[in-house]
Amino acid sequence: MSSLVKFVQDEFVTKKDFPEFGAGDTLTVYYEIREGEKVRTQFFKGVVLQVKGSGSSQTFTIRKMSGTIGVERIFPINLPALQKIEVNKKGKVRRARIYYFRGLTGKKARIKEVRRK
Repeated sequence: MSSLVKFVQDEFVTKKDFPEFGAGDTLTVYYEIREGEKVRTQFFKGVVLQVKGSGSSQTFTIRKMSGTIGVERIFPINLPALQKIEVNKKGKVRRARIYYFRGLTGKKARIKEVRRK
């Protein structure tokens, strides 16, 4: 049964070419918002808390600070409204899921950056 599901996902789900990213990376995600007849592009910039799943059912959670309030959003990787993903910074973390990041404030909430060549 799972091979049938995998076959259907591989054949009929369109793959978008997004960059590699993981927990601790800072991303900017551009996606479409439909408001009645109008369509506009909005972006969400924040730190990746987790990447979950595989294939077409993969999702990732991003957290940003809006004032003093933390806002998290879960994006499916095959969401048709996703336009592009930019990796702003590569973060160095020692976990695949950084839920502890929710409780950190101030200087403790900084993630060390990995320099790219």
